[in-house]
Amino acid sequence: MSTYQWPYKNEIGQEEEVSCDVLVLGGGLAGCYAAIAAARKGKKVIVVEKGATERSGAAGSGFDHWESACTNPCSQVTPKEIAEAYIEEQDYYSNGIAHYIECREGYDRLLDMESFGGKVRDTEDEFKGAEFRDEETKLMFAYDYKNRFTLRVWGSTFKPALYRELKRLGVTVYDRTEATALLTAVVNGKKRGTGALGMNVRTGKFMIFRAKATILTMSRPARVWLFNPDLVGLCEFRPTQSIGSGHAMGYRAGIEFTMMEKSVKGEFSAAGRSFPPYGTGNNHNTWYAATMVDARGVEIPYVDRDGKELKTVSERYYPAPGQKFFLKGGVIDEAKYEYRGPETLPFDELIKRGYQLPFYADLSRMPEMERKVIWGMMVGEEGKTKIPILENYTNRGFDPEKHMLQSYGNGWQSAAFLSQERQLFGAPGGIMHDWDLKTNIDGIYAAGDQLFASDCCGFAAATGYYAGRKAADSIEDVEPAVPDRQQIEAEKARLYAPLYVEDGTDWRELNMAVSKAMQNYCGGIKCSALLEEGLALLNSYEKEAVPLVKADNPHELMRAHEVFDILEVAKMILQACLFRESSSKPLCFERSDYPQMDPEADKCFITIRQENGKAVKGRVPLGYFGDVEEEYEKRNQDYIGSRLR
Repeated sequence: MSTYQWPYKNEIGQEEEVSCDVLVLGGGLAGCYAAIAAARKGKKVIVVEKGATERSGAAGSGFDHWESACTNPCSQVTPKEIAEAYIEEQDYYSNGIAHYIECREGYDRLLDMESFGGKVRDTEDEFKGAEFRDEETKLMFAYDYKNRFTLRVWGSTFKPALYRELKRLGVTVYDRTEATALLTAVVNGKKRGTGALGMNVRTGKFMIFRAKATILTMSRPARVWLFNPDLVGLCEFRPTQSIGSGHAMGYRAGIEFTMMEKSVKGEFSAAGRSFPPYGTGNNHNTWYAATMVDARGVEIPYVDRDGKELKTVSERYYPAPGQKFFLKGGVIDEAKYEYRGPETLPFDELIKRGYQLPFYADLSRMPEMERKVIWGMMVGEEGKTKIPILENYTNRGFDPEKHMLQSYGNGWQSAAFLSQERQLFGAPGGIMHDWDLKTNIDGIYAAGDQLFASDCCGFAAATGYYAGRKAADSIEDVEPAVPDRQQIEAEKARLYAPLYVEDGTDWRELNMAVSKAMQNYCGGIKCSALLEEGLALLNSYEKEAVPLVKADNPHELMRAHEVFDILEVAKMILQACLFRESSSKPLCFERSDYPQMDPEADKCFITIRQENGKAVKGRVPLGYFGDVEEEYEKRNQDYIGSRLR
């Protein structure tokens, strides 16, 4: 019997030190755009990516639509209108700064993408004559066909195009390299980011990155409540490696976060009870506005916000009489009346009227172009749907002109999750920042899913580019600091420790333990006793279980580091939940010991940061970002001028 040989050279313990002007941690959509912006300003840029940048991140396998492209030539809305609608829709627990940047600059980033070789328009006239297509520009739209601010795109072409542009601009890309810790130093009496530390996940080489400015563009946390060791790749909607290491390293470094108490009942996870995302019949997001039928084949009616039944498929894509626009997709689930779009009747009402389960999506009853754009473009371009859903179902004989797909759970969700099975979806918590997307630590910026109340791909691209140019502009008089050897040695010891555990546990066991603890102590209903007991349990895991985790090679070592980060984030979430001593509807936050819902005294962002090993609470007014258009224009005249030239 042959012994398995690790195929890469052994560089455990070896060091490599490199320097740059701007260091970008994370090579997803936000990271690539951040690097491009800084490189365009003539800066020396390094991107550090755990996977392979050409296909890494939440957008690596594709995405089907680009929200809030309010400046496209067909748009009937302004950036301010949509940004303020998002803010109001979320009761001001919203990232007004980042949403406005998305609305104002998102279409610019699509034009960039087109110049890089990504496919943004229906250039082959595949959908010529469709109601959602503009014949002059060949742009295609989703959701609101009147106001046309959400574009359908061929997202599977985007990451390779971005990677080519990075290489053309001379950006240095460290693929298969995980960033694990931020370097900081005290400069002129203030704490400043000076780079990062990391490890090659194939060879184990220890990496030291010196930088004048650092941009965090890694993923939101995942696998916190939901994990299945046999279905790791299906535990979350996003890729396996996207688990929130940026949040963990930021918290350890003293960066301030907010809204970390917010979580929602699970939406997609085979670790809970769902099928693969978008693989069941439904009428939401990617599948909007699919025709739904009940078990007898009776069509389920769509109604507008006023309850008027809509007779045609076309009517599902237009605002109600007297309504300017509606919001759909991304962080929007059940919108307020002002922004509510056409939707099928509520599930409870359908049961009262005698509609019978199970329900199905029946695309055969839709016009050809609507059927074709849902099954073939939207399902196919959206993340993880091209091969597991579109190709596999087609190969097994599924034909949308003849067959229906069943829905599961209550109505047409992917499943009916329990209240303790939670995820960080729907504009979750993240890094608190100013109008430059700068954190509370000088020299460290953030973008994309690292920001609080993050959204989708347009959000990531626009904020990434914005952070890149702001970081580049901030370092004209900055000298790179000499790394602190004490920080380096402490991180090396932490990273390599699992390699020297002889008879230990697998990383999966710790991930399962953390997830079970979070379900038990930080579920749908919370209270002080539960949260404190959960925090004590997780602290015991850190002291007793972490030293027992074993790794036999750099890949397993990376997985161990991920779970250590999941544990760090879980502790931060529990502490943030303790800090908010009231319940909140917009934050999906319920405490049995503080049942008062959204009291005036607590209508604020509650922040959390770590100082000397202890959690520190802060409060920031909800509207701290001011008038979004006015504040943006005050700070971005150079960019506005460059777009006008």
